[in-house]
Amino acid sequence: MKKPSWPPSEWAGKDVLVEFEGVYKNASISLNGQELCFHPYGYTGFFVPLTDLKIGEENTLTVVADNSKLPNSRWYSGAGIYRPVWLYVCENGGLTPESVKISTESINPAVIRVQSPVSVRAEVAGITGEGTDFTLTIPEARLWSAEEPNLYTAKITAAEGDETEVTFGIRQITWSNKGLFINGKETLLRGGCVHHDSGILGAATYAESEERRVRILKENGFNAIRSSHNPASAAMLEACDRLGMYVMDETFDMWYNRKNPYDYGLDFKDWWEKDTTAMVVRDYNHPSVILYSIGNEVAEPCEQKGIDAGRAMVDLCHRLDPTRPVTCGTNLMIIGRAAKGQGIYQDGEQKTGGKEGKPEKEGQNASLMFNIMASFVGSGMNKGGNSPKIDALTTPFLDSLDIAGYNYGSGRYPLEEKAHPNRVLFGSETFPQDIWKNWQMVKKYPYLVGDFMWTSWDYLGEAGIGAWSYTGGMPFNRPYPWILAGAGVIDILGIPDGSCKYASTVWGLENNPVIAVRPVNHPGVRPSKSVWRGTNAIMSWSWAGCEGNKAFVEVYSDQAQVELLLNGKSLGRKKVKECKAYFKVKYAPGTLTAVSFDAGGRETGRSELISASGPARIAVRPEKAKVMAGEILYVPVNIEGPNHIVESAADRKLSVTVDGGELLAFGSANPCTEEQYHTGSFTTYYGRALAIVRAGESGNVTVKATDGKETASAAAEIESN
Repeated sequence: MKKPSWPPSEWAGKDVLVEFEGVYKNASISLNGQELCFHPYGYTGFFVPLTDLKIGEENTLTVVADNSKLPNSRWYSGAGIYRPVWLYVCENGGLTPESVKISTESINPAVIRVQSPVSVRAEVAGITGEGTDFTLTIPEARLWSAEEPNLYTAKITAAEGDETEVTFGIRQITWSNKGLFINGKETLLRGGCVHHDSGILGAATYAESEERRVRILKENGFNAIRSSHNPASAAMLEACDRLGMYVMDETFDMWYNRKNPYDYGLDFKDWWEKDTTAMVVRDYNHPSVILYSIGNEVAEPCEQKGIDAGRAMVDLCHRLDPTRPVTCGTNLMIIGRAAKGQGIYQDGEQKTGGKEGKPEKEGQNASLMFNIMASFVGSGMNKGGNSPKIDALTTPFLDSLDIAGYNYGSGRYPLEEKAHPNRVLFGSETFPQDIWKNWQMVKKYPYLVGDFMWTSWDYLGEAGIGAWSYTGGMPFNRPYPWILAGAGVIDILGIPDGSCKYASTVWGLENNPVIAVRPVNHPGVRPSKSVWRGTNAIMSWSWAGCEGNKAFVEVYSDQAQVELLLNGKSLGRKKVKECKAYFKVKYAPGTLTAVSFDAGGRETGRSELISASGPARIAVRPEKAKVMAGEILYVPVNIEGPNHIVESAADRKLSVTVDGGELLAFGSANPCTEEQYHTGSFTTYYGRALAIVRAGESGNVTVKATDGKETASAAAEIESN
C-alpha cells in the first residue's frame, strides 16, 4: 500500500500555522532543524507559521521547553506543553485565527461591529453583512450576562475561501463612581481568585476540567473569577462564556523587578508588549472577560519608571480593546515599603534600583517573606495602605487605571469617597473570613464594585499558606511534604468547605442555615492557623470513633437567631452576628439540625447533617452516567456508610484501576502527603478521594477501587462521537 502524502499537496501555497496555547517555559520551536520561534512566557499562547514545510515529505516539528533555571515561580507551574496545540491551514493572505473581532456597539437596539483584516461576509441569526469593518443590527437580541449567558455564532466567509465561526455574546460594560454596569444593570462581583493548575492533574489543561471548575464555582455563589496571576486558558474562558462567569484576566505576577531569580522579570522588558497583546487579542470575543489586569502586587509603581510602565500597559490595552476597563491587583503596603527600600519578596528585587537581567540569590522561597509578614500582621494588613503618604505615593498609578484593584486594602474603602471621589475600585484579593465586613462595604459604597477572595479554589504550591495544622509548625513556612496551599474555600477535588458556604450566606444566596464542623478527630490538639483561612470547618457530622470529643460547630445564617439540635434535643439558641453563630458540643452520632429564626421569632429555615450509619464501605460514584469517547470523567471515590453519607474519620489507602479507559490521576485533598497522584494509589482525606479518567472508544469505562480487603466499582457508558 502506498504511503499517503503528508502534508498533502492541497496545502501547497497556503499558510500553515501551529498554535501553542501554553508551553512552560522558554519554548523553542524548530521545523526540520531550523528554529522558527522562541517564546519565553509560559502562560500566553503563540502562533508559529510553518514557512518551510515540505509538501509530500516527512517533516519534523521539534518543541523544546527549558524550565531548568529554578526557582522561577511562586506556585506550581508545571513544565512542557501543558495546554492544547492546534494546526491551521489558511488561504495565503486570508483569514488567520483570532483575526475577526466582534464587539457590541449598543444593546438597545442590539448592534454589533465586525472587524477583519480582509473582506469577509458575516452571518448572524439570519442577518448578513460584508466588508472589513461593518455593523449588524440584531433584532430581539438576547443579551449575555452571568445570569443569562446567551451566545451567538457568526459564520465568517472570506473572499479567499477561508471559513470560520466566531462565538460571541452581546453585552455592554460601563463603569463610573456610581458602579459597574453590565447591560445597564448594576453588577456586584462575587469573586474568587484561581490559579492555573488542575489540582491532582497538575498543570495539564483539559476542557472538561475547566468547565467542571467553573460550574462548581457558580453553584457555590461566585459570579466572577480572577485568573491569578497569568492569562486563563482558552478552555476556561469558553466555559465562562457558556456557563456565565465574569472574568478578570491577568497578565503577569511581576514586571521588570523579579520575585524569583529566574522568573519573567528577566523577559519583561522585551516581551511585555507581545504577551499583553496576545492576551487581549485572544480575549476580545469572549463576553465573559470584563476586565484586563496588568499585574499583581508589583512594587514598581513606587518610582516614576514603574508608573510609566503601568501607563504604557494600560494604553496598549485601550488601543487593542477600548471596550473593557483595565485594572491591576495593587498591594498598597508593598508599594509603600518598596519606596523605603524594604522589599517584601525575598529575592530582593522588589527594592528599587536592582540590576535588571541578573539573577541574584538561588533556591529562595520567594513568597516566604511576604507570608511571614502576613502571618504576623494578619488582618492588620488591610490597613497597611491607609496613611496619607502611601495614598499620595500610589495615586499616580491608581489614577491611570480604569478600575483600581486593592489587594488586602479594605481599610481604604471608606476613605476613597472623599479622598478620590471619582475612583472606581474593588477588592482584587481579600481574606475569605473578611467577606462579611467587605460585602457590607460593597453594598454601601457604589464605587466599590466587588470582592475577590484568596482563594476560591485550592492550588498546588505556596505550600501551607492557608493550612490549619494539627502537627505543629509555623503557619507560614510548611516544609515538604506540604504540597498544597490549603487556602481554597473549595478544595482541589471540588468540595466546598465552611468558608465557601459562609460567603454564599453573606451574599444572600442560602435559603436555609448552613452547618459546618471543625474536625473532631484531633482531641485536645490546638491547630496552628493561617491568616488566609478563617476556619477549617467542613459540612460533616460523621466522625467515627470520636464519641464524646469536643466539637466546634459553626452555623451560618442571615437571620436573627439560630438554634442547634442534636438528635432532636436543643443545644441552645444564639444570636447571629455577622452571619455566624458558634456552638461547642460533645460529638455524638446521629442528626445535627440548625433552625433559623427572624427578628420576630418565626422559623425561616432549617438544615441538617447526618452521620454515616452502619459499617463504612468504599463507594465509587462517577459524576456522569454517560460520557463521549475520549472524554474526561471525574469519579469521586469515598468512604461511606450504607446511607451514602461520607465518613470523615475512617480514611483508607485505596488503589484504583480502570477498564475501558485511562487513569489520569487519583488523589485526595490532603495538603501534606508524599503520596503521588499518578500512581493509582492514595489515601482518602476526610473520607474523600477522586479518580480522573479518560474514556475509551466504546463500551463502558469502569473504575474499580480496593483497599486490599474490600472492592467497589462503578461504570459509565461510552457514547461514540
